[in-house]
Formats: sequence, C-alpha cells, structure tokens
Amino acid sequence: MVALRVIDSITQLQPADAGCIALSGSHGGASSARYAIAARPLLSVFNDAGVGKDDAGIAGLAMLQAEGLAACAVSHTSARIGQADSTLADGVVSHVNRAAQALGIEPGAALRPQIEQLQRRQP
Repeated sequence: MVALRVIDSITQLQPADAGCIALSGSHGGASSARYAIAARPLLSVFNDAGVGKDDAGIAGLAMLQAEGLAACAVSHTSARIGQADSTLADGVVSHVNRAAQALGIEPGAALRPQIEQLQRRQP
C-alpha cells in the first residue's frame, strides 16, 4: 500500500517521502510545487486557495505535470487551507493535472475515497 503523508504544509516533505501520497493543506501555487518537485511524491494534494489571480492558487499543478508528477487541489470551500486533516476529511477535488487523472483522480468528487482507491491500486 502506498504511504499516505498527511501534512499541514508541503514544506514538511523530505526526500524519503518519494512515492508517497502527499496530502497537504498548502495552496497549490508555484512555491508549494517546488517542494513537491524536490520530494517527488506519487501524488501531491493541495488546496486551491480560491484559485486567485492568474490561477496562482493552482499554478503548481502545471509545474508538477511538466515534471511528470501527479497533483490535484481541493476546493477552498470544502476544506480549510493549511489543515491537512480537513483536506482529507472534507475535501472535494476541484482541479487535477493529467498525471493525476491517469491515477484516477477526478474533479467534482470527494477526495478521501479517491485516495483510498489509489492506495489499494498501487503496489
């Protein structure tokens, strides 16, 4: 089963977390993506932070896609920003990159069952 790392801030990821599901409370912006790129999780989960000007709250999803890494964001109206437990318990996926879709993560659905299915599916 794939390890699930539930962290309030994506900055808490370490190189040893490579291949995990990194479920954070962080916004999905460019600065957050850099931490995920360095750690290389199987999937990074963020909060869309209301998306913001020029899609700043989810800009990291494209950056991760460019690195071949899966990423998604939950809606800021479904989960508290900065609280990973809220992301897991209440998050509804609002945005995904192509790599996340390839793992079966779909927008508009609750995050938790999708994470549980992904954990069961992966070796």
